[in-house]
Amino acid sequence: MKTILCYGDSNTWGYDAATQGRFPPQTRWPAVLQRELGDGYTVIAEGLSGRTTVWPDPVEGEYKSGKNHLLACLESHYPLELVVILLGTNDLKHRFGQSAWDIARSAATLVQIVMGTPFGPDGMPPEVLLIAPPPTIVAGGPFAEMFAGADEKSADLGRCYRAVADELGCAFLDASQVIVSTKLDGIHLDVSEQVKLGRAVAGEAKRLLE
Repeated sequence: MKTILCYGDSNTWGYDAATQGRFPPQTRWPAVLQRELGDGYTVIAEGLSGRTTVWPDPVEGEYKSGKNHLLACLESHYPLELVVILLGTNDLKHRFGQSAWDIARSAATLVQIVMGTPFGPDGMPPEVLLIAPPPTIVAGGPFAEMFAGADEKSADLGRCYRAVADELGCAFLDASQVIVSTKLDGIHLDVSEQVKLGRAVAGEAKRLLE
């Protein structure tokens, strides 16, 4: 049995922008990933709304830092064949003042943490798939003030994340080539995009693990 950890924010958690609740489990992208991979795989969904890469949130809480929880999460679920990291959207919040380059470097910190652990098979590090979030389209929407300036910065995340993945030698997926953010709030994913993302990640997982 090969185990995959999906480490992300509200889009991994399954936030539904239409209801401001949560999509049913079967429609979230980690569940789609599980169906696409089938028997022989266990997919663990570790999503938290508001999770950043490394930043304790002064408004929503220090526990929102993805860095703070990552090691415990990895050890809790090992052995892990693959860790999928989809974070960075919340780093675009105006309060953090981070550029696309800064956010990518913060994502690199998470990749390096995973690569430095013995929590893969046979005491080796797990494989890592780093996903660049899709661009936001928050201008004029309900999150426009919280994410002021995000649309322009987010458009450069794919390039910056790819550079990090190349530097560190991990797998990479540019979500902007697969999905788009919902028009409802410009940040989250509609069901159709959750499905597309799950299928795209499944393709990468098969390439890495089979």
